[in-house]
Amino acid sequence: MSRTLRLRAPAKINWTLEVLRVRGDGYHEIRSVLQTVDWWDVITLTEAEAIELVVTGPAGSTLDDNPVESNLAYQAAFAFRDRTGLQRGVRITLDKHLPVAAGLGGGSSDGAAVLRGLNLLWEAGEPDDNLVEIAGEIGSDPPFFVVSGTASVRGRGDQVDPLRDAVAPAILLASPRAGERGDKTASMFRALSPDDFSDGYVTLGVRSAVEAGREISGGEMNNVFERILPGTQPETALAMDALIEQGVTPHLAGAGPSFFLLLEDEREAPALSKRITELGFEPRLVHALPRADALAIEEA
Repeated sequence: MSRTLRLRAPAKINWTLEVLRVRGDGYHEIRSVLQTVDWWDVITLTEAEAIELVVTGPAGSTLDDNPVESNLAYQAAFAFRDRTGLQRGVRITLDKHLPVAAGLGGGSSDGAAVLRGLNLLWEAGEPDDNLVEIAGEIGSDPPFFVVSGTASVRGRGDQVDPLRDAVAPAILLASPRAGERGDKTASMFRALSPDDFSDGYVTLGVRSAVEAGREISGGEMNNVFERILPGTQPETALAMDALIEQGVTPHLAGAGPSFFLLLEDEREAPALSKRITELGFEPRLVHALPRADALAIEEA
């Protein structure tokens, strides 16, 4: 009987995202503190003759026109097999719930979940450091999801330092509707100028707050891409400005176009969700997801 494992592939937000400089290899040197939240895709891995990918779920149709080779979950299986030399197969079922190209890291999280799951399914015994390295071969964001929870990242995103689980209020996410999303990350980085670069000091401050067990506050946060939003993602900029005029402070998720609000009182969520919907975005109430919950693996 074939063994089957089930894993969560959670979304993430950035408590901070700073760019220090453009590196010699063309990537940007970043400093960031990232956080998994309790909204996720579900990855199911079943032993098979070859590597296969099946995509289902409410957000799965957004990937219908994409070649399977472009999917990070599929790429991760081949990267893991190449690194370990284990010539085995797996059927990957991706139950897709997270919006695609929304700044929440869904595809990267899927890829990392496959790496973690195959390490157990194929009894490879690779340490986390090796999984982070393999994850870095398929993208800049997957390494964080090997660690998940709360973590500080450096380099192009491939150097990950686990932190204690952050203390944080409830989070109200706002994502663009499916037809209005696009892959904007590369263009967002290209739009940055040296005037947008910093020394990473804000990230060090948030990291210290997390390690001290203090609750994350909006005033401590910073995302470099918020400075260039009006010229790169005007719809997101207008929506965030409208909420600022209402007296609340939105924060960009990654390179956007999603953004989020910190809620000291969850009773604020219904009214703010209504306003976010009026602004053309889809709201969802989430919470910070601890590392142990993010990395849980179940026998199916």
